[in-house]
Amino acid sequence: MTITEEASRRGGYGDPVRATVRLQFRQGFTLDDAAGLVPYFAKLGVSHLYASPLFRSRPGSSHGYDILDCGCIDPELGGEDALRRLADALRLHRMGLILDIVPNHMAVGGEGNVWWEDVLAWGKNSLYASFFDISWKSGSPENHGKIILPFLDRAYGAALCDGLLSLKYDYKTGLFFIYHYQHRFTVCPAHYGPLLKLAEAPQLLCAAFCAVAERASPDSEITSVLQEGSSWSRTAGGEEVLNRLFALHDPATQDGRERLHNLIRKQHWIATWWRTANDIINWRRFFDNTELGAVAVERESVFDVTHAYVTSLYARGLIDGVRVDHIDGLAAPAVYCNRLRERFQKMAPCRPADAPDRAPVYVEKILAGTEKLPVKWHVDGTTGYDFMDQVSAVLHDQSGEASLNALWRDCHGDQPTMAATELNARDEILPGLFTAEFTRLVDLFVKALAEEEGREDNDGYSGHDDTEAAIAGVIKALLRHFNRYRTYYADGMLLDHSADFVALRDAGQKARQDLLPSRHDLLRRVTTLLSSRPEDVPSVTIRETQRAFEHLTAPLAAKSLEDTAFYRYVRLISRNEVGSDPDRLALSVPDFHAACAQRLQDFPDTMLTTATHDHKRGEDARMRIAVISEAADEWRTLMQRWLPASDDRAGPDRVDALMLFQTLLGVWPPDGQFEGLNARVSAWLTKALREGKRHTNWLDPDEVYETACQDYLAALLDPKRSAAFFMEMTAFAEDVAPAAALNSLSQTLLRLTTPGVPDLYQGCELWDFSLVDPDNRRAVDYQRREDLLQQENDFDETATRWKDGVIKLELIRALLRCRAQHPLLFARGSYEPVETSDEHLIVFRRAYQKTQLLVAAPRHMFRLNPDAVTLVPATLPAPVRLPDVCRGLWRSVIRPGRQMIVSEEPVSLCSPDMVPVECLIAEA
Repeated sequence: MTITEEASRRGGYGDPVRATVRLQFRQGFTLDDAAGLVPYFAKLGVSHLYASPLFRSRPGSSHGYDILDCGCIDPELGGEDALRRLADALRLHRMGLILDIVPNHMAVGGEGNVWWEDVLAWGKNSLYASFFDISWKSGSPENHGKIILPFLDRAYGAALCDGLLSLKYDYKTGLFFIYHYQHRFTVCPAHYGPLLKLAEAPQLLCAAFCAVAERASPDSEITSVLQEGSSWSRTAGGEEVLNRLFALHDPATQDGRERLHNLIRKQHWIATWWRTANDIINWRRFFDNTELGAVAVERESVFDVTHAYVTSLYARGLIDGVRVDHIDGLAAPAVYCNRLRERFQKMAPCRPADAPDRAPVYVEKILAGTEKLPVKWHVDGTTGYDFMDQVSAVLHDQSGEASLNALWRDCHGDQPTMAATELNARDEILPGLFTAEFTRLVDLFVKALAEEEGREDNDGYSGHDDTEAAIAGVIKALLRHFNRYRTYYADGMLLDHSADFVALRDAGQKARQDLLPSRHDLLRRVTTLLSSRPEDVPSVTIRETQRAFEHLTAPLAAKSLEDTAFYRYVRLISRNEVGSDPDRLALSVPDFHAACAQRLQDFPDTMLTTATHDHKRGEDARMRIAVISEAADEWRTLMQRWLPASDDRAGPDRVDALMLFQTLLGVWPPDGQFEGLNARVSAWLTKALREGKRHTNWLDPDEVYETACQDYLAALLDPKRSAAFFMEMTAFAEDVAPAAALNSLSQTLLRLTTPGVPDLYQGCELWDFSLVDPDNRRAVDYQRREDLLQQENDFDETATRWKDGVIKLELIRALLRCRAQHPLLFARGSYEPVETSDEHLIVFRRAYQKTQLLVAAPRHMFRLNPDAVTLVPATLPAPVRLPDVCRGLWRSVIRPGRQMIVSEEPVSLCSPDMVPVECLIAEA
């Protein structure tokens, strides 16, 4: 296969997916804005834009994950016409578009989701009832067949009496709704006849709606009657009747309140206080977010409807591939991914002649520990959290662990591990956020175990006496120790479940320690039931139980780890990142090499990222904090002076203060410009404290503690009130900044040269000292970046002004150019570690046919004392003996004009007059 053929097979408009740039749309950034930037990204060397969700979302959405309609491009972004203009601009530059799609959930609760509103109107009889994962028979019998809507800002009775529920009419659709602020709940059209009759509407219209009531399910005739009502409502008589109807249901009067209540209690839904959601909700949601309802996309009919538009966009050449959001939220990820791949293949012949006929598919998947992405999903790879962890860990210094542990013990007292911290978080999160989901899971286990007992009992006598309480205790213990996101037994495909089995077995072994010996047999039967394979044809009840378990483990893991423990275990927060294990401070160079080689073998086209819209801190802030692992003793000495003497609530306690000081180091302005920093860190601090849930939280904020922490921060950032701190923090930040800059350059170099497709997060061409969202989604100054790209700078000259970030831009440009010139070298070239006697270099060779690449990335530079002006270390890394195959002439990719001849003697990949970052290429 030629390079052109391979490029056509793998990429967009003739070119492979060499490198992507992630763009966050909305908040003033539209598709036409992106189209205007295409020449800049093309010149930079990017091959594909990687867009955040573009489908119609809630008005004013800041992210696009709250989708209302997956059948159109959001008008706020310019609609499909703007998408076509963007696609045309990309095509002119032989570039493509990867689209982030959200199959797991849609926005519910507000207005605009016509599928959800139809389910509220007709209940189980709705054409869209199967689109959402609703438990119609959960809870008390009187609630069966109804959807619990926990959206009220107070108890239902209080909301009614306070006039916060009102009857309104939508003139466009002809539907009545009960409104509560921005929420609206559909009134079933079967009740419109009596309503309209009460207000003396025309008899023919009332009679038409009486016929609707007889059918009690939607059809074309009902649509016609609603349209008739919509037309009538716009007449003077119609407006008069509607006003009379609203007055009759005015909750300000006793009679109106009674009528409104009677109308509400007839509906297919029950409106409740939002605080009841975690206890009684009867439909699956995204984590604990009640405004995002899960979609049952595992049903093929639902898949076809929800993916008709995205496959149409692919068929018409308007997109070239997809990124699948939260793949672990789906009931059957393997089935989904293969179905998606099959639909794209089916549409490939319809695509424009100059478009590639294969769509890359990336999945947002967090791989825990030794977990691997299943090959049978047939996707191109993950979105890169695994690489973000690996490259970060290899740039941390294991030698700092003892001092960091001692500091952590100074702050916390008992020095808990992240694993212990997460366990404590799970103990709080499960009953606090997922009571309803847990209750349903227990109910299913009761039925499934009873069913299994019946199968095992050949003598007509029950072999087990399992109470509901016993079953609940066993499941709770198992969930507590299940530290992966999920298993995949409920998936419909025949998969290799050996990893799933090990995960359940390990969780079961740990759960035994929490249980009485009399419960161990029940635990065995629970794990056995969860391990039932599709090929064994388990019962419907068992399959439903497996799905419920797998739907609970993922959100429990995410909320316990990323959204709680990450803000409690703060030994070194540069390791507290999505997809990372903070208990592992560092990764050895051999282990990093092994991960890269494995990636080339398993998923050579996977994404490599170091910054995302979900990261906890910007890629360069993370690299600066990482230097603490090299300067742990110095950092501990500073903390002993800075940390509060006691936890007296006059400010943050010592744990929260330790997290705050690390954050301040990560964002301390290298140019001395502090404008806006207080507001940014203040917003981060509120989020961090509430996520940690130690003294305050989102549901019940402790304003006294939060105010004390904010006052403490304001004092820290006031050089007049905190002169000593300001001076010492500035000095330490300046001391570690050169090593941090080299960390960042090394991270960039490795992302752009190791196996996989590098992703550039918007704006990260220059230094990225952002914090967690929404700070990491701020507008980007692209004009400055375009202006800088017009200049051709010497790489080592830019090091003399490295604080402006241009050196990072130059490194990215040089490496992306090389990727464009040698696509298969990076896409399919070998990966061969080069052994060094120096811990300060990561060296490897890549080769494809007659072209070789040699990469040298620095690490642990703080102890080598890099110059504050030139970044050149006072002590150079040792010369490297290269393999015989490397002998010959090499030229530098990032330093045009620099050449090196490699012989049998060791060579210095770094010299006294250059930044210790190098990438060399040799062509026979």
